Amino acid sequence: MSGAVMVAVAAAIGNLLQGWDNATIAGAVLYVKKEFKLESEPTIEGLIVAMSLIGATCITTCSGAISDWIGRRPLLIMSSVLYFLSGLVMIWSPNVYVLLLGRLLDGFGVGLAVTLVPVYISETAPAETRGLLNTLPQFTGSTGMFLSYCMVFGMSLMTIPNWRLMLGVLSILSLVYFALIVLFLPESPRWLVSKGRISEAEKVLQRLRGREDVAAEMALLVEGLGVGDGVGGETSIEEYIIGPANSNGNIEDPEISTDRDRIKLYGPDPSLSRVIRPVTEHSTLSTVDPVVTLFENVHETLPENESLRSVLLPTAKASRWNNLFEPGVEHALIVGVGIQILQQFSGINGVLYYTPQILEQAGVGFLLSNIGISSSSASLLISGVTTLLMLPSIAVGMRLMDIAGRRSLLLTTIPILIVSLIVLVIGTVVEMGNIANAALSTISVTLYFCIFVMGFGPIPNILCAEIFPTRVRGTCIAVCALTFWICNIIVTYSLPILLRSIGLAGIFSMYAVVCVVSWAFVFVKVPETKGMPLEVIMDFFSVGCRTC
Repeated sequence: MSGAVMVAVAAAIGNLLQGWDNATIAGAVLYVKKEFKLESEPTIEGLIVAMSLIGATCITTCSGAISDWIGRRPLLIMSSVLYFLSGLVMIWSPNVYVLLLGRLLDGFGVGLAVTLVPVYISETAPAETRGLLNTLPQFTGSTGMFLSYCMVFGMSLMTIPNWRLMLGVLSILSLVYFALIVLFLPESPRWLVSKGRISEAEKVLQRLRGREDVAAEMALLVEGLGVGDGVGGETSIEEYIIGPANSNGNIEDPEISTDRDRIKLYGPDPSLSRVIRPVTEHSTLSTVDPVVTLFENVHETLPENESLRSVLLPTAKASRWNNLFEPGVEHALIVGVGIQILQQFSGINGVLYYTPQILEQAGVGFLLSNIGISSSSASLLISGVTTLLMLPSIAVGMRLMDIAGRRSLLLTTIPILIVSLIVLVIGTVVEMGNIANAALSTISVTLYFCIFVMGFGPIPNILCAEIFPTRVRGTCIAVCALTFWICNIIVTYSLPILLRSIGLAGIFSMYAVVCVVSWAFVFVKVPETKGMPLEVIMDFFSVGCRTC
Protein backbone atom coordinates (compact mmCIF):
# COMPACT_ATOMS: atom_id res chain seq x y z
CA MET A 1 0.00 0.00 0.00
CA SER A 2 1.46 3.36 -1.03
CA GLY A 3 1.95 6.14 1.49
CA ALA A 4 -0.81 8.29 -0.02
CA VAL A 5 -3.31 5.43 0.07
CA MET A 6 -2.43 4.51 3.65
CA VAL A 7 -2.90 8.04 5.00
CA ALA A 8 -6.14 8.46 3.00
CA VAL A 9 -7.57 5.28 4.55
CA ALA A 10 -6.49 6.35 8.05
CA ALA A 11 -7.97 9.84 7.63
CA ALA A 12 -11.23 8.45 6.23
CA ILE A 13 -11.88 6.61 9.50
CA GLY A 14 -13.18 9.98 10.74
CA ASN A 15 -16.02 9.61 8.23
CA LEU A 16 -16.59 6.02 9.35
CA LEU A 17 -17.35 7.45 12.78
CA GLN A 18 -19.69 10.01 11.22
CA GLY A 19 -21.54 7.26 9.36
CA TRP A 20 -21.68 5.16 12.51
CA ASP A 21 -23.14 8.10 14.41
CA ASN A 22 -25.71 8.88 11.71
CA ALA A 23 -27.07 5.33 11.65
CA THR A 24 -26.91 4.93 15.43
CA ILE A 25 -29.01 8.01 16.15
CA ALA A 26 -31.43 7.01 13.38
CA GLY A 27 -32.08 3.75 15.22
CA ALA A 28 -31.66 4.95 18.79
CA VAL A 29 -34.17 7.79 18.40
CA LEU A 30 -36.93 5.18 18.07
CA TYR A 31 -36.25 4.22 21.70
CA VAL A 32 -35.25 7.67 22.96
CA LYS A 33 -38.76 8.86 22.02
CA LYS A 34 -40.37 6.13 24.07
CA GLU A 35 -38.25 6.64 27.20
CA PHE A 36 -38.59 10.44 27.23
CA LYS A 37 -42.18 10.36 25.89
CA LEU A 38 -41.47 12.46 22.81
CA GLU A 39 -44.02 10.86 20.45
CA SER A 40 -46.09 14.06 20.61
CA GLU A 41 -43.00 16.33 20.60
CA PRO A 42 -41.60 16.28 17.04
CA THR A 43 -39.70 19.51 17.75
CA ILE A 44 -37.65 17.92 20.55
CA GLU A 45 -37.13 14.78 18.49
CA GLY A 46 -35.83 16.86 15.61
CA LEU A 47 -33.58 18.79 17.98
CA ILE A 48 -31.98 15.59 19.33
CA VAL A 49 -31.03 14.56 15.81
CA ALA A 50 -30.15 18.07 14.64
CA MET A 51 -28.04 19.01 17.70
CA SER A 52 -25.08 17.19 16.18
CA LEU A 53 -25.52 19.32 13.07
CA ILE A 54 -25.68 22.48 15.17
CA GLY A 55 -22.38 21.51 16.80
CA ALA A 56 -20.84 20.83 13.40
CA THR A 57 -22.03 24.21 12.16
CA CYS A 58 -20.55 26.04 15.15
CA ILE A 59 -17.14 24.37 14.87
CA THR A 60 -17.05 24.87 11.10
CA THR A 61 -17.23 28.66 11.44
CA CYS A 62 -13.68 28.68 12.83
CA SER A 63 -12.19 25.35 11.71
CA GLY A 64 -11.05 26.61 8.31
CA ALA A 65 -9.09 29.57 9.59
CA ILE A 66 -7.61 27.51 12.43
CA SER A 67 -6.54 24.73 10.04
CA ASP A 68 -4.84 27.34 7.83
CA TRP A 69 -3.08 28.58 10.98
CA ILE A 70 -2.00 25.45 12.90
CA GLY A 71 -2.42 22.73 10.28
CA ARG A 72 -4.79 19.94 9.30
CA ARG A 73 -3.37 17.19 11.54
CA PRO A 74 -3.93 18.85 14.95
CA LEU A 75 -7.60 19.43 14.18
CA LEU A 76 -8.06 15.83 13.05
CA ILE A 77 -6.62 14.75 16.41
CA MET A 78 -9.05 17.12 18.14
CA SER A 79 -11.88 15.52 16.17
CA SER A 80 -11.07 12.08 17.58
CA VAL A 81 -10.94 13.49 21.13
CA LEU A 82 -14.36 15.13 20.72
CA TYR A 83 -15.85 11.89 19.38
CA PHE A 84 -14.53 10.14 22.51
CA LEU A 85 -15.95 12.70 24.94
CA SER A 86 -19.34 12.78 23.23
CA GLY A 87 -19.67 9.00 23.48
CA LEU A 88 -19.02 9.14 27.23
CA VAL A 89 -21.62 11.86 27.76
CA MET A 90 -24.27 10.07 25.65
CA ILE A 91 -23.80 6.74 27.44
CA TRP A 92 -24.52 8.60 30.70
CA SER A 93 -27.46 10.81 29.57
CA PRO A 94 -29.86 10.80 32.56
CA ASN A 95 -32.17 13.23 30.74
CA VAL A 96 -32.79 14.95 27.42
CA TYR A 97 -30.57 17.91 28.28
CA VAL A 98 -27.45 15.81 28.89
CA LEU A 99 -28.21 13.87 25.71
CA LEU A 100 -28.35 17.15 23.81
CA LEU A 101 -24.95 18.11 25.27
CA GLY A 102 -23.48 14.81 24.12
CA ARG A 103 -24.94 15.32 20.66
CA LEU A 104 -23.43 18.82 20.58
CA LEU A 105 -19.93 17.49 21.38
CA ASP A 106 -20.45 14.79 18.80
CA GLY A 107 -21.27 17.48 16.27
CA PHE A 108 -17.97 19.23 17.02
CA GLY A 109 -16.11 16.03 16.16
CA VAL A 110 -18.21 15.41 13.06
CA GLY A 111 -17.74 18.98 11.83
CA LEU A 112 -13.96 18.82 12.06
CA ALA A 113 -13.77 15.41 10.38
CA VAL A 114 -16.19 16.14 7.54
CA THR A 115 -14.58 19.52 6.81
CA LEU A 116 -10.91 18.55 7.01
CA VAL A 117 -10.68 14.93 5.84
CA PRO A 118 -11.44 15.79 2.16
CA VAL A 119 -8.99 18.71 2.35
CA TYR A 120 -6.29 16.52 3.86
CA ILE A 121 -6.75 13.74 1.30
CA SER A 122 -6.80 16.23 -1.60
CA GLU A 123 -3.57 17.81 -0.39
CA THR A 124 -1.76 14.49 0.02
CA ALA A 125 -3.09 12.41 -2.91
CA PRO A 126 -1.52 12.27 -6.40
CA ALA A 127 -3.59 14.08 -9.02
CA GLU A 128 -4.26 10.94 -11.03
CA THR A 129 -5.90 9.10 -8.10
CA ARG A 130 -7.21 12.04 -6.06
CA GLY A 131 -10.83 11.40 -7.01
CA LEU A 132 -10.64 7.73 -6.05
CA LEU A 133 -8.94 8.42 -2.72
CA ASN A 134 -11.29 11.28 -1.90
CA THR A 135 -14.25 8.95 -2.40
CA LEU A 136 -12.91 6.82 0.47
CA PRO A 137 -14.71 9.00 3.08
CA GLN A 138 -18.02 8.15 1.39
CA PHE A 139 -17.11 4.45 1.41
CA THR A 140 -15.97 4.40 5.03
CA GLY A 141 -18.98 6.50 6.06
CA SER A 142 -21.37 3.99 4.51
CA THR A 143 -19.39 1.13 6.05
CA GLY A 144 -19.82 2.77 9.44
CA MET A 145 -23.55 3.08 8.80
CA PHE A 146 -23.84 -0.59 7.88
CA LEU A 147 -21.91 -1.77 10.93
CA SER A 148 -23.96 0.51 13.15
CA TYR A 149 -27.27 -0.72 11.73
CA CYS A 150 -26.11 -4.30 12.40
CA MET A 151 -25.43 -3.38 16.02
CA VAL A 152 -28.67 -1.45 16.47
CA PHE A 153 -30.72 -4.22 14.85
CA GLY A 154 -29.17 -6.78 17.18
CA MET A 155 -29.93 -4.62 20.20
CA SER A 156 -33.49 -3.98 18.97
CA LEU A 157 -34.21 -7.70 19.42
CA MET A 158 -33.58 -7.39 23.17
CA THR A 159 -36.51 -7.14 25.55
CA ILE A 160 -35.47 -3.60 26.52
CA PRO A 161 -33.10 -2.13 23.88
CA ASN A 162 -30.36 -0.01 25.47
CA TRP A 163 -30.09 3.14 23.35
CA ARG A 164 -27.39 4.60 25.64
CA LEU A 165 -25.11 1.70 24.86
CA MET A 166 -25.87 2.13 21.16
CA LEU A 167 -24.64 5.73 21.31
CA GLY A 168 -21.75 5.10 23.72
CA VAL A 169 -19.89 2.58 21.54
CA LEU A 170 -18.64 5.63 19.59
CA SER A 171 -16.04 6.24 22.33
CA ILE A 172 -14.31 2.90 21.68
CA LEU A 173 -14.11 3.52 17.93
CA SER A 174 -12.75 7.03 18.47
CA LEU A 175 -9.72 5.59 20.30
CA VAL A 176 -8.81 3.63 17.17
CA TYR A 177 -9.14 6.79 15.09
CA PHE A 178 -6.92 8.72 17.51
CA ALA A 179 -4.19 6.06 17.30
CA LEU A 180 -4.26 6.02 13.48
CA ILE A 181 -3.90 9.80 13.26
CA VAL A 182 -1.04 9.97 15.74
CA LEU A 183 0.88 7.04 14.29
CA PHE A 184 0.33 7.32 10.54
CA LEU A 185 -0.81 10.79 9.45
CA PRO A 186 1.85 13.41 8.64
CA GLU A 187 1.01 17.05 8.19
CA SER A 188 -0.18 18.10 4.74
CA PRO A 189 2.82 18.93 2.52
CA ARG A 190 0.91 21.80 0.93
CA TRP A 191 0.23 23.32 4.34
CA LEU A 192 3.91 22.93 5.27
CA VAL A 193 4.93 24.73 2.09
CA SER A 194 2.46 27.52 2.86
CA LYS A 195 4.30 28.04 6.17
CA GLY A 196 7.74 28.03 4.57
CA ARG A 197 8.67 24.60 5.99
CA ILE A 198 10.03 23.37 2.68
CA SER A 199 12.36 20.67 4.01
CA GLU A 200 9.60 19.08 6.08
CA ALA A 201 7.22 19.23 3.12
CA GLU A 202 9.76 17.51 0.88
CA LYS A 203 10.25 14.67 3.38
CA VAL A 204 6.51 14.17 3.73
CA LEU A 205 6.06 14.18 -0.03
CA GLN A 206 8.84 11.63 -0.46
CA ARG A 207 7.09 9.39 2.05
CA LEU A 208 3.71 9.82 0.37
CA ARG A 209 5.04 9.17 -3.14
CA GLY A 210 7.51 6.43 -2.17
CA ARG A 211 10.40 7.99 -4.06
CA GLU A 212 13.22 10.45 -3.50
CA ASP A 213 12.76 12.63 -6.59
CA VAL A 214 9.83 14.95 -5.86
CA ALA A 215 11.43 18.16 -7.15
CA ALA A 216 8.88 18.79 -9.89
CA GLU A 217 5.91 18.39 -7.53
CA MET A 218 7.60 20.57 -4.91
CA ALA A 219 8.07 23.29 -7.54
CA LEU A 220 4.37 23.06 -8.35
CA LEU A 221 3.40 23.37 -4.69
CA VAL A 222 5.54 26.47 -4.24
CA GLU A 223 4.26 28.00 -7.46
CA GLY A 224 0.64 27.36 -6.55
CA LEU A 225 1.08 29.14 -3.23
CA GLY A 226 1.84 32.51 -4.82
CA VAL A 227 2.49 35.55 -2.67
CA GLY A 228 0.08 37.61 -0.57
CA ASP A 229 -2.29 37.11 2.28
CA GLY A 230 -5.77 35.86 1.63
CA VAL A 231 -8.14 36.47 -1.17
CA GLY A 232 -7.43 39.41 -3.29
CA GLY A 233 -3.80 39.70 -2.26
CA GLU A 234 -1.20 40.68 -4.80
CA THR A 235 0.18 37.63 -6.56
CA SER A 236 3.73 37.64 -7.89
CA ILE A 237 4.47 34.94 -10.43
CA GLU A 238 8.07 34.27 -11.44
CA GLU A 239 8.59 33.70 -15.16
CA TYR A 240 10.29 30.52 -16.31
CA ILE A 241 11.95 29.23 -19.44
CA ILE A 242 10.74 25.86 -20.63
CA GLY A 243 12.09 23.79 -23.45
CA PRO A 244 12.82 20.25 -24.62
CA ALA A 245 15.51 18.37 -22.73
CA ASN A 246 18.61 17.21 -24.54
CA SER A 247 20.48 14.00 -23.82
CA ASN A 248 22.17 15.59 -20.80
CA GLY A 249 18.88 16.62 -19.22
CA ASN A 250 19.42 20.35 -19.97
CA ILE A 251 17.40 22.86 -21.95
CA GLU A 252 18.59 22.95 -25.55
CA ASP A 253 19.98 26.47 -25.22
CA PRO A 254 23.79 26.90 -25.12
CA GLU A 255 23.54 29.96 -22.89
CA ILE A 256 21.94 28.05 -20.02
CA SER A 257 22.91 24.43 -20.55
CA THR A 258 25.13 24.38 -17.47
CA ASP A 259 22.69 26.10 -15.16
CA ARG A 260 21.99 24.03 -12.05
CA ASP A 261 18.78 25.80 -11.08
CA ARG A 262 16.40 23.74 -13.18
CA ILE A 263 13.58 21.23 -12.79
CA LYS A 264 12.76 18.43 -15.18
CA LEU A 265 9.12 17.61 -15.99
CA TYR A 266 8.71 14.08 -17.33
CA GLY A 267 6.24 13.61 -20.17
CA PRO A 268 4.46 10.40 -21.21
CA ASP A 269 7.54 9.48 -23.23
CA PRO A 270 11.15 10.83 -23.25
CA SER A 271 10.58 12.98 -26.33
CA LEU A 272 7.94 14.99 -24.47
CA SER A 273 10.00 15.65 -21.32
CA ARG A 274 10.75 19.29 -20.59
CA VAL A 275 13.20 21.24 -18.45
CA ILE A 276 12.30 24.56 -16.78
CA ARG A 277 14.48 27.19 -15.16
CA PRO A 278 14.02 30.84 -14.10
CA VAL A 279 14.17 33.34 -16.96
CA THR A 280 17.29 35.40 -17.58
CA GLU A 281 17.52 38.57 -19.58
CA HIS A 282 19.80 36.89 -22.13
CA SER A 283 17.46 34.01 -22.91
CA THR A 284 15.90 33.71 -26.36
CA LEU A 285 13.30 31.06 -25.37
CA SER A 286 9.62 31.70 -24.74
CA THR A 287 8.46 32.14 -21.15
CA VAL A 288 5.32 30.65 -19.67
CA ASP A 289 3.93 29.95 -16.25
CA PRO A 290 5.17 26.52 -15.03
CA VAL A 291 1.78 25.68 -13.57
CA VAL A 292 0.12 26.10 -16.95
CA THR A 293 2.99 24.17 -18.51
CA LEU A 294 2.31 21.27 -16.16
CA PHE A 295 -1.36 21.47 -17.10
CA GLU A 296 -0.30 20.94 -20.69
CA ASN A 297 1.98 18.06 -19.74
CA VAL A 298 -0.80 16.29 -17.86
CA HIS A 299 -3.67 16.79 -20.27
CA GLU A 300 -2.14 17.28 -23.70
CA THR A 301 0.44 15.60 -25.89
CA LEU A 302 2.63 17.88 -27.89
CA PRO A 303 2.04 17.44 -31.66
CA GLU A 304 5.04 16.91 -33.87
CA ASN A 305 6.54 20.01 -35.50
CA GLU A 306 4.51 22.27 -33.22
CA SER A 307 5.95 24.60 -30.62
CA LEU A 308 5.09 24.16 -26.94
CA ARG A 309 3.74 27.67 -26.72
CA SER A 310 1.26 27.12 -29.52
CA VAL A 311 -0.75 24.60 -27.52
CA LEU A 312 -1.12 26.76 -24.41
CA LEU A 313 -4.12 28.86 -23.59
CA PRO A 314 -3.30 32.39 -24.81
CA THR A 315 -4.74 33.93 -21.65
CA ALA A 316 -2.54 31.87 -19.34
CA LYS A 317 0.78 33.70 -19.80
CA ALA A 318 2.57 34.82 -16.68
CA SER A 319 2.30 38.48 -17.66
CA ARG A 320 -1.51 38.27 -17.57
CA TRP A 321 -1.87 36.64 -14.15
CA ASN A 322 -2.30 39.87 -12.25
CA ASN A 323 -5.85 40.53 -11.01
CA LEU A 324 -7.08 37.07 -12.06
CA PHE A 325 -6.83 35.43 -8.65
CA GLU A 326 -9.71 37.14 -6.87
CA PRO A 327 -12.35 36.54 -9.57
CA GLY A 328 -11.21 32.93 -9.72
CA VAL A 329 -11.87 32.44 -6.02
CA GLU A 330 -15.29 34.09 -6.34
CA HIS A 331 -16.19 31.75 -9.19
CA ALA A 332 -14.98 28.75 -7.17
CA LEU A 333 -17.04 29.83 -4.15
CA ILE A 334 -20.17 30.07 -6.27
CA VAL A 335 -19.60 26.51 -7.45
CA GLY A 336 -18.69 25.21 -3.99
CA VAL A 337 -21.51 26.89 -2.07
CA GLY A 338 -24.08 26.20 -4.78
CA ILE A 339 -23.33 22.48 -5.04
CA GLN A 340 -23.49 22.09 -1.24
CA ILE A 341 -26.89 23.82 -1.01
CA LEU A 342 -28.37 21.70 -3.77
CA GLN A 343 -26.92 18.46 -2.40
CA GLN A 344 -28.57 19.01 0.99
CA PHE A 345 -31.94 20.08 -0.36
CA SER A 346 -32.01 17.02 -2.58
CA GLY A 347 -32.93 15.40 0.74
CA ILE A 348 -30.14 12.94 1.40
CA ASN A 349 -29.59 13.64 5.09
CA GLY A 350 -33.29 13.94 5.80
CA VAL A 351 -33.74 10.47 4.32
CA LEU A 352 -30.56 9.21 5.97
CA TYR A 353 -31.41 10.20 9.54
CA TYR A 354 -35.01 9.03 9.32
CA THR A 355 -34.73 5.97 7.06
CA PRO A 356 -36.07 3.57 9.73
CA GLN A 357 -39.08 5.79 10.39
CA ILE A 358 -39.71 6.40 6.69
CA LEU A 359 -39.65 2.68 5.96
CA GLU A 360 -41.77 1.94 9.01
CA GLN A 361 -44.35 4.49 7.85
CA ALA A 362 -44.20 3.00 4.35
CA GLY A 363 -45.20 -0.35 5.84
CA VAL A 364 -42.04 -2.47 5.64
CA GLY A 365 -43.34 -4.47 8.61
CA PHE A 366 -45.61 -6.28 6.15
CA LEU A 367 -42.60 -7.51 4.19
CA LEU A 368 -41.10 -9.25 7.23
CA SER A 369 -44.24 -10.03 9.23
CA ASN A 370 -43.82 -13.77 8.68
CA ILE A 371 -40.49 -14.00 10.53
CA GLY A 372 -41.88 -12.63 13.77
CA ILE A 373 -39.97 -9.36 14.33
CA SER A 374 -41.41 -5.98 15.20
CA SER A 375 -42.02 -3.19 12.73
CA SER A 376 -39.17 -1.15 14.28
CA SER A 377 -36.71 -4.04 13.99
CA ALA A 378 -37.85 -4.68 10.41
CA SER A 379 -37.19 -1.08 9.44
CA LEU A 380 -33.72 -1.24 11.03
CA LEU A 381 -32.93 -4.51 9.24
CA ILE A 382 -33.92 -3.14 5.85
CA SER A 383 -31.97 0.06 6.58
CA GLY A 384 -28.89 -2.08 7.22
CA VAL A 385 -29.39 -4.08 4.02
CA THR A 386 -29.88 -0.84 2.09
CA THR A 387 -26.63 0.51 3.48
CA LEU A 388 -24.83 -2.72 2.57
CA LEU A 389 -26.02 -2.37 -1.02
CA MET A 390 -24.56 1.13 -1.08
CA LEU A 391 -21.00 -0.17 -0.66
CA PRO A 392 -20.60 -1.72 -4.15
CA SER A 393 -22.22 1.41 -5.60
CA ILE A 394 -19.58 3.55 -3.92
CA ALA A 395 -16.89 1.20 -5.22
CA VAL A 396 -18.19 1.79 -8.76
CA GLY A 397 -18.16 5.54 -8.11
CA MET A 398 -14.58 5.34 -6.83
CA ARG A 399 -13.54 3.57 -10.00
CA LEU A 400 -15.29 6.06 -12.27
CA MET A 401 -14.28 9.22 -10.39
CA ASP A 402 -10.90 9.52 -12.16
CA ILE A 403 -12.09 7.92 -15.43
CA ALA A 404 -15.46 9.47 -16.28
CA GLY A 405 -14.81 12.52 -14.10
CA ARG A 406 -16.77 14.46 -11.49
CA ARG A 407 -18.97 16.47 -13.84
CA SER A 408 -19.92 13.49 -16.02
CA LEU A 409 -20.89 11.39 -13.01
CA LEU A 410 -23.15 14.13 -11.70
CA LEU A 411 -24.87 14.66 -15.04
CA THR A 412 -25.42 10.91 -15.38
CA THR A 413 -26.57 10.01 -11.86
CA ILE A 414 -28.80 12.96 -10.92
CA PRO A 415 -31.53 12.00 -13.47
CA ILE A 416 -31.69 8.55 -11.84
CA LEU A 417 -32.21 10.24 -8.46
CA ILE A 418 -35.13 12.16 -9.96
CA VAL A 419 -36.71 8.96 -11.25
CA SER A 420 -36.30 7.15 -7.91
CA LEU A 421 -37.94 10.04 -6.04
CA ILE A 422 -40.85 10.13 -8.48
CA VAL A 423 -41.34 6.38 -8.08
CA LEU A 424 -41.26 6.80 -4.29
CA VAL A 425 -43.98 9.44 -4.53
CA ILE A 426 -46.09 7.09 -6.68
CA GLY A 427 -45.57 4.25 -4.22
CA THR A 428 -46.77 6.50 -1.42
CA VAL A 429 -49.79 8.04 -3.15
CA VAL A 430 -51.17 5.22 -5.28
CA GLU A 431 -52.83 2.43 -3.28
CA MET A 432 -51.53 -0.91 -4.55
CA GLY A 433 -51.82 -3.01 -1.41
CA ASN A 434 -49.66 -3.05 1.69
CA ILE A 435 -46.97 -5.38 0.39
CA ALA A 436 -46.76 -3.72 -3.04
CA ASN A 437 -46.51 -0.22 -1.57
CA ALA A 438 -43.91 -1.25 0.97
CA ALA A 439 -41.86 -3.08 -1.67
CA LEU A 440 -41.96 -0.15 -4.09
CA SER A 441 -40.97 2.31 -1.35
CA THR A 442 -38.10 0.10 -0.21
CA ILE A 443 -36.78 -0.34 -3.76
CA SER A 444 -37.01 3.41 -4.40
CA VAL A 445 -35.17 4.35 -1.20
CA THR A 446 -32.49 1.74 -1.94
CA LEU A 447 -32.03 3.00 -5.51
CA TYR A 448 -31.89 6.60 -4.28
CA PHE A 449 -29.14 5.80 -1.78
CA CYS A 450 -27.09 3.64 -4.15
CA ILE A 451 -27.09 6.18 -6.96
CA PHE A 452 -26.56 9.10 -4.61
CA VAL A 453 -23.36 7.66 -3.14
CA MET A 454 -21.94 7.15 -6.64
CA GLY A 455 -22.08 10.82 -7.53
CA PHE A 456 -23.98 13.51 -5.66
CA GLY A 457 -22.81 12.15 -2.31
CA PRO A 458 -19.01 12.40 -2.51
CA ILE A 459 -18.47 14.82 -5.39
CA PRO A 460 -19.47 18.13 -3.69
CA ASN A 461 -16.88 17.59 -0.95
CA ILE A 462 -14.30 16.46 -3.51
CA LEU A 463 -14.88 19.56 -5.64
CA CYS A 464 -14.72 21.90 -2.65
CA ALA A 465 -11.42 20.35 -1.58
CA GLU A 466 -9.98 20.83 -5.09
CA ILE A 467 -11.01 24.23 -6.40
CA PHE A 468 -9.44 26.65 -3.90
CA PRO A 469 -5.80 27.80 -3.65
CA THR A 470 -3.61 26.50 -0.82
CA ARG A 471 -3.22 29.69 1.17
CA VAL A 472 -7.00 30.16 1.60
CA ARG A 473 -8.19 26.59 1.09
CA GLY A 474 -9.10 26.06 4.75
CA THR A 475 -11.07 29.29 4.96
CA CYS A 476 -12.94 28.69 1.69
CA ILE A 477 -13.68 25.10 2.65
CA ALA A 478 -15.11 26.41 5.93
CA VAL A 479 -17.50 28.66 4.00
CA CYS A 480 -18.70 25.70 1.93
CA ALA A 481 -18.90 23.45 4.98
CA LEU A 482 -20.84 26.08 6.91
CA THR A 483 -23.32 26.20 4.05
CA PHE A 484 -23.50 22.40 4.12
CA TRP A 485 -24.26 22.24 7.84
CA ILE A 486 -26.81 25.06 7.85
CA CYS A 487 -28.73 23.39 5.03
CA ASN A 488 -28.33 20.03 6.75
CA ILE A 489 -29.88 21.45 9.93
CA ILE A 490 -32.81 22.91 8.02
CA VAL A 491 -33.52 19.64 6.20
CA THR A 492 -33.06 17.40 9.24
CA TYR A 493 -34.91 19.55 11.76
CA SER A 494 -37.85 20.13 9.45
CA LEU A 495 -38.35 16.57 8.28
CA PRO A 496 -40.36 15.26 11.29
CA ILE A 497 -42.63 18.30 11.03
CA LEU A 498 -43.01 17.88 7.26
CA LEU A 499 -43.82 14.19 7.70
CA ARG A 500 -46.81 15.22 9.80
CA SER A 501 -47.91 18.07 7.55
CA ILE A 502 -47.38 17.20 3.88
CA GLY A 503 -46.42 13.53 4.23
CA LEU A 504 -43.86 11.45 2.36
CA ALA A 505 -45.28 12.26 -1.06
CA GLY A 506 -44.97 16.00 -0.57
CA ILE A 507 -41.45 15.75 0.86
CA PHE A 508 -40.08 13.62 -1.95
CA SER A 509 -41.79 15.75 -4.59
CA MET A 510 -39.86 18.72 -3.22
CA TYR A 511 -36.62 16.74 -3.32
CA ALA A 512 -37.26 15.74 -6.94
CA VAL A 513 -37.66 19.39 -7.98
CA VAL A 514 -34.36 20.26 -6.28
CA CYS A 515 -32.63 17.45 -8.17
CA VAL A 516 -33.85 18.92 -11.45
CA VAL A 517 -32.39 22.31 -10.48
CA SER A 518 -29.16 20.56 -9.41
CA TRP A 519 -28.69 18.98 -12.83
CA ALA A 520 -29.10 22.37 -14.51
CA PHE A 521 -26.58 23.97 -12.10
CA VAL A 522 -23.98 21.28 -12.76
CA PHE A 523 -24.46 21.56 -16.50
CA VAL A 524 -23.96 25.33 -16.46
CA LYS A 525 -21.48 25.96 -13.63
CA VAL A 526 -19.43 22.91 -12.65
CA PRO A 527 -16.18 22.27 -14.58
CA GLU A 528 -14.34 18.98 -14.88
CA THR A 529 -11.36 18.64 -12.52
CA LYS A 530 -10.27 15.03 -12.94
CA GLY A 531 -6.52 14.50 -13.25
CA MET A 532 -5.58 18.15 -12.68
CA PRO A 533 -3.06 19.08 -9.98
CA LEU A 534 -4.71 21.31 -7.38
CA GLU A 535 -2.54 24.26 -8.39
CA VAL A 536 -3.74 23.96 -11.99
CA ILE A 537 -7.43 23.90 -11.09
CA MET A 538 -7.25 27.42 -9.68
CA ASP A 539 -5.58 28.54 -12.90
CA PHE A 540 -8.50 26.99 -14.73
CA PHE A 541 -11.04 29.00 -12.74
CA SER A 542 -9.05 32.20 -13.23
CA VAL A 543 -8.79 31.73 -16.98
CA GLY A 544 -12.48 30.83 -17.11
CA CYS A 545 -13.44 34.05 -15.34
CA ARG A 546 -11.26 36.08 -17.66
CA THR A 547 -12.80 34.54 -20.77
CA CYS A 548 -16.45 34.66 -19.60
